[in-house]
Order: sequence, then C-alpha cells, then structure tokens
Amino acid sequence: MAEQDDINSMSGSNKNHVKVYILLGQSNMVGRGKVNGNVDGSLSYAIKEKHKYPYLVNEANQWTASPNVRFVRVMGSPMKVFNNEWLTAQGNSNIGPELGIGHGIVGNVDSNNGNNNSVPLQPVLLLKSCIGNRSLGWDLLPPNSPPFEYTDETKQTTWHYAGYKESPQKWIKGTDPIPIRWYAGKQYDGDIQNAKQVLESIETYYPNATEYEIAGFFFWQGDKDRYDAGHASAYEKNLVRFIQQLRIDFDAPNAKFVCATLGQTPKEDDVNAGTEGQILQAQLAVDGSSGKYSEFEGNVATVYSHPLCHGGASNSHYNGNAETFMDIGEAMGLAMAKMNE
Repeated sequence: MAEQDDINSMSGSNKNHVKVYILLGQSNMVGRGKVNGNVDGSLSYAIKEKHKYPYLVNEANQWTASPNVRFVRVMGSPMKVFNNEWLTAQGNSNIGPELGIGHGIVGNVDSNNGNNNSVPLQPVLLLKSCIGNRSLGWDLLPPNSPPFEYTDETKQTTWHYAGYKESPQKWIKGTDPIPIRWYAGKQYDGDIQNAKQVLESIETYYPNATEYEIAGFFFWQGDKDRYDAGHASAYEKNLVRFIQQLRIDFDAPNAKFVCATLGQTPKEDDVNAGTEGQILQAQLAVDGSSGKYSEFEGNVATVYSHPLCHGGASNSHYNGNAETFMDIGEAMGLAMAKMNE
C-alpha cells in the first residue's frame, strides 16, 4: 500500500496549490459499485481475472494509493466526513466513479497501461458532496430557478412546479400550496454548503495545502427526474442553470464541467424513450461540441455512458457492477483532462 505523508512529498513550484474537483449527483455518484468478491462484477474480479485498471494495484496485486490525488466524501447536516484519504480502493466496500475520474485527470488511464510516471504530480482533491434519491428539478434545483407550469395531457391537469425555495414540489395551478419541511433547492444548498465547509479548512483535507482553485465539476444524475414528466421536460433548462450557478457560487467562472448520461438509455431510442429520452437529449445538448450553448464550448463535456454500462440501470445502481462505475469514471476524467489541455 503506497502512502503519502503530505503535499511536501511532491516537487514543483505549485506543490501547495491544490486543484479541486467537486463531484455532485445522486446515489450512483455516491457509489454502489462492489469492490470485493471473486465474482464477475466486482472490482477485485475485474482486476484479477480481466486485467483491467492496473493502476489500482501494485505488482503484488495489493491496492495502491494515489501519490497526489486526495479523495474526500461528505454528506448530511450537520456534515459528516466519510472519506478523507489518498485515492484508493482499499478499505472501501463500494465505489462511485471517483477512482476512474481521479486517475483519468492525472493521466494514468492510457489504454489501461498503468501509472503514467511521465506526468508531473499535480496536487488534486476530489471533493464529493452528494446523497442519493435527489432530483435536479426539486432537491438540487439551483438558486434563481423560476417556477414553471406543466400540463399533464392524460389527466388534463396543469401543475405549478416550485421555483427555488418554494414548497411543496408542485401543486395544481390555481390552488393554494401547502408548504412542507423541504423546499426546492434544499439539497443543492446543503451539498454546496458542505463543500464550502471542507474548502474553508483545506489543510485538514489536503495536508499542508495553502491555497486551492476550483478546477471543475463532475455531475452524474438524472434517475429521479425521469419519474416526473414535468421535471424531465425542464431538465435541460435546469441543467444549464445548474452549471452557471455552480460557477457563480464558487467564484470559478472558468471551471470545467463534465456530466454523464444514464447508462441504460441509448441514443437511437432517445426520441421514443419518454422522460429518459428527454433527459438524455438535455445532457447531450449542454456538451460544448453540440453548438447549442456557445458559452459552454470548450468547457462543458457530456459522457455518453450507454456503451460503458455493463447491465442494469440507474435505479438498480447498475447491479453494483464496478466496471460500470470505473469505465464511466475513466471517461469522465479523460473528458476533463482533454478540456484542461
């Protein structure tokens, strides 16, 4: 097991300057990929039997730790710290996409040829702040999001959907809302507050760091929104606003953004896939190469994850298959690295 004492073990003039990437989303971003077990679908099996992800182990087939990428995972109110360690699979029973993301960013993912020792060590912090079962159209709705109306043609009912800080989630147009203890955007506020709390004590989470920059955001989400036609119809507008608001809230106008689609939804079925198709089209639309949003050109990328999905779906957490989480994570990390070139 490789160990690192602190940032002083690195060389370079910017060794005390940490690049921070914030990971947001719902349960699949939190992590449901199985690490252990000699069964197809576990991370251990993929490494030992399929010879994938060689950068995660040493010659003795023991888990290694990244020498420069730190991983922190927080959740809840008050904030609870679940991980504060050098990026590794050791000691974790489940993973999200962070292993692939981290190694993709720093250049270790190169046709699975192992660690790339030619890349200078850059201090990197992956900061994951999220929880499961959250929708972009309600829980993660960003500030300044206005309310909107959606008509359910099958029931001939028009709904008023909550704007930021309104409650409840929706109510029939023309009726009086009955607020609940949750409001639109409450999870956004909580996740961002927790991330900022970590950054306020950066040296606690990246030893001896003296300064940081928000280099980018990763977002893997969309499952809960597919169960509500109104949320699916507004997903693109909400995602655009989400990207813009993150950059405002962290004073990081140049921070890159990478999102991944739901693995079960193929492009060829997007028109006929109902709410899933709407979400897929929305996620593809914000990619800077789509040409739809000029402000996102060169700084927003979408990973089409269907070819990287090894069975299951977002609501089953891809059956816990670690290869799905690793392969999507690698693709997200590589997409970020490409924009950083």
